[in-house]
Amino acid sequence: MTIKTRATVADLYAVEGKAELVDGELVPMCPTGVNPKFAGDAILVSLWSYAEKTGTGRAVGDNGGFVAQLPNRESFSPDAAFYQDSPNTMKFFANPPAFAAEVRSENDYGRKAESKMAAKRADYFAAGTLVVWDVDLESADVVRVYRADNPTQPTIYRRGDVAEAEPAVPGWTMAVDKLFST
Repeated sequence: MTIKTRATVADLYAVEGKAELVDGELVPMCPTGVNPKFAGDAILVSLWSYAEKTGTGRAVGDNGGFVAQLPNRESFSPDAAFYQDSPNTMKFFANPPAFAAEVRSENDYGRKAESKMAAKRADYFAAGTLVVWDVDLESADVVRVYRADNPTQPTIYRRGDVAEAEPAVPGWTMAVDKLFST
């Protein structure tokens, strides 16, 4: 009989590349393509500007590590995020972000992918995240805003709309069209 050792956050620090710790296993995450990377960076830049203007929180880009204290998940690594505290450390963020943006890549489609994304959103909310964006550049429903107080009924934003992340990032908005490269 083979006994599998459960991976830890300490093991996650040793991973080269992006990964999350789910169900005791290190789950590598593939690099992303042009359009999803552009969208994630656009969200980061907008959040960064908001954080500087308001003097609150910290904008976090792709590959930031957030520790979670859930039975099935010990970390998150969103494509962009907003963290309410401003820690000064080389370690991962001690808690999940207030806001997380997950930008779909080319392999994030289909029944299995939808199920995984719904489970991850549920984990975000169980860990304390207030708002999660599901960004789908291939859909007319570009930004689906899920909130912890109503986690299964998203607010939908399309091209031409201005999306928000209330109450996680008070007063912050972003034009949906800015998610698309020119």
